[in-house]
Amino acid sequence: MKKVDYIIVGCGLASIAFCEQLRQHKKSFIVFDDRSQQSSLVAGGMYNPVILKRFSEVWKAKEQLDIAIPLYQSIEQELNIKVDYKFQLLRRFTSVEEQNLWFSASDKPNLEPFLSTKLIKNENSFIVAPLGFGEVLHAGRLDTITLISEYKKFLKSSESLREEHFVYDDLVTYNDSVTYKDIDSSYIVFAEGFGVKQNPFFRDIPLNGTKGEVLTIKAPALKVDYAVKSSVFIIPIGNDLYKVGATYNWEDKTNTPTNSGREELLTKLNTFLKCNYEVVDHVAGIRPTVKDRRPLVGAHSKFKNLFVLNGLGTRGVMIAPYVAERLFQFIEEKIALDKEIDVNRFNY
Repeated sequence: MKKVDYIIVGCGLASIAFCEQLRQHKKSFIVFDDRSQQSSLVAGGMYNPVILKRFSEVWKAKEQLDIAIPLYQSIEQELNIKVDYKFQLLRRFTSVEEQNLWFSASDKPNLEPFLSTKLIKNENSFIVAPLGFGEVLHAGRLDTITLISEYKKFLKSSESLREEHFVYDDLVTYNDSVTYKDIDSSYIVFAEGFGVKQNPFFRDIPLNGTKGEVLTIKAPALKVDYAVKSSVFIIPIGNDLYKVGATYNWEDKTNTPTNSGREELLTKLNTFLKCNYEVVDHVAGIRPTVKDRRPLVGAHSKFKNLFVLNGLGTRGVMIAPYVAERLFQFIEEKIALDKEIDVNRFNY
């Protein structure tokens, strides 16, 4: 029987952030992942501290960034990779009213560090933006595909990853431990994203799947090194390639890209992008979203060695390191969870 401190199920952003907590505190662990969940892989990867639809602050934005950025830098150094790319994020104004709302928001103390008060004129003839842009500060993109693939290699090198389906029926719970096949562990953390709906221990948590579709376009004439947020976002990823997204579908729970998703994105893109381009990739995934837009973190109501780390929604890049740290402190140091993220705020 192999003895570890933790079993982790899933290997997306939440799992990786939790693994880093365990490594930092010299805890042993093994990760199970069957590649069934796509949301971390298909995400645009953009992080920013402002909700740009209504110019309001992301929940605990500063706290999240203060934990996330050093964590990703640490992973870059440890794995000798580059995954965190800083860039300008420009919000395209579509009316004078939007401009006024922007400048009004930038006066608020919690938003002042994140919203520039300088109006940026559009100097790219292929982008329609007669009213210019507002700049969001402290924004960037995490290359989630590279991060996850390289982190899995890293886990494999220490025999800490098993790429296989986790069979829930084979999990045996005791008062102070769990066993799974040939593994004896103090705790198990389920970080499965929308896959938690197949988990008999946590399938009833109030998690809604929201399908998102993202395109990659090649636009050789565009030549911008900043991201643009309008009715869709455009994120530069190098070599004249740009991510374009995203859609929100609350009904379709498949990872299959759709023609309707593609047409929705292109229709919105074409309202402000006026250069030739070709679509070179189209992906889809189910985001694990929650009705109150807060994560689902904490212990099972009956089995106290079983934990969930989920519900990161559309902002997993920023929020994963924050909630991973909170969960670790909850388990190991008995520090109470924020009521806003505690899974037991819901009766499930």
